[in-house]
Amino acid sequence: MAEALKAMYDREFLGDFAGKVRSAYPAFQAEDFVATIMDDAWEGLELKARIRRIATVLGEFLPSSYPAALEVLFSIDEDCTGFPYLFFPDFVEVYGQDPQHWDLSMGALERFTQRSSSEFAVRPFILRDPQRMMNQMLIWSQHPNEHVRRLASEGCRPRLPWGQALAPFKKDPSPVLPVLERLKEDPSLYVRKSVANNLNDIAKDHPDIVIRLAKAWLGNHPDTDWIVRHACRTLIRKAEPDIMRLFGYSGSSEGNALVQSAVLAVEPKKISIGDHSMIHYELSIREGTDARLRIEYGIYFVKANGQTSRKLFLLSDKTVPGGSKLTGRRKHGWSDLTTRRHYPGEHRIVLVVNGEEVAEDTLWLKA
Repeated sequence: MAEALKAMYDREFLGDFAGKVRSAYPAFQAEDFVATIMDDAWEGLELKARIRRIATVLGEFLPSSYPAALEVLFSIDEDCTGFPYLFFPDFVEVYGQDPQHWDLSMGALERFTQRSSSEFAVRPFILRDPQRMMNQMLIWSQHPNEHVRRLASEGCRPRLPWGQALAPFKKDPSPVLPVLERLKEDPSLYVRKSVANNLNDIAKDHPDIVIRLAKAWLGNHPDTDWIVRHACRTLIRKAEPDIMRLFGYSGSSEGNALVQSAVLAVEPKKISIGDHSMIHYELSIREGTDARLRIEYGIYFVKANGQTSRKLFLLSDKTVPGGSKLTGRRKHGWSDLTTRRHYPGEHRIVLVVNGEEVAEDTLWLKA
């Protein structure tokens, strides 16, 4: 995805942007600006490196005074909206971290996030002065604009994808929790998704904290319930017992197994990397009350070192009557992906119901 996105920063885009800057700042040397950015190293730069390159060079061609440079950007930012203009908040990250410019930089980040997103740019400020910055996040969490409220949560995610990791918050996320508490009933789904993703980040390092919050929050407000469910997705995949009970997933009890019988079959048994297989399953659930089921299949992928690592794929998540017999199938592709490379060898494939492996089969993958 980054490879495709970086192509948007072509000569036409940069020339158009330079024209906007020159309309507000006649001394701006538009042609030299574009030429300086697109130097010999430009083609080799990935997405975030290109954003940083544009922001850095922009500072070289705008007024040397940071406040004066921001005034130029403020005069054109309404015409510079969307993902491509992430270099606006990045400009603040590069040139605005001097403590004397704190208020000005906070105002700029608040303004620019409403046009694009400041979620990456706030993170160095957090690492430089966590207490002051988290106080600012609390202020933003009550802002009337949903983009600013989302920034309050998204900017302090311990494990934000593409963002600088916040190691102190991975170790101790307690400074983040007051912000999430204020946003737990936010009317905007855009904000609620961020709160849930933040909690999911925290769950990877501190599941006990998220379990405690889930128990306290669930059932108090429909919007909060949505957050809790989405926030606990990693814990559900891991079949964490407290969370499985909280969301009503059925389990075995008093020697009465939930799954009475299960069959998993994979066809064909031998395929090559790049082919696909069909996975068939059958389940019989115990008689009695309705049962909440999360049905997944897991593949123990062979790694380069010959070891295996299981990855789960969701088949179904629903409530069924007691005594139900369930059947289904799923096509699975074995092509290499940017996130997963396949290696030849025997792959064990398992059927997983509410975290328990109940049936299995094998497939031999050829190079």
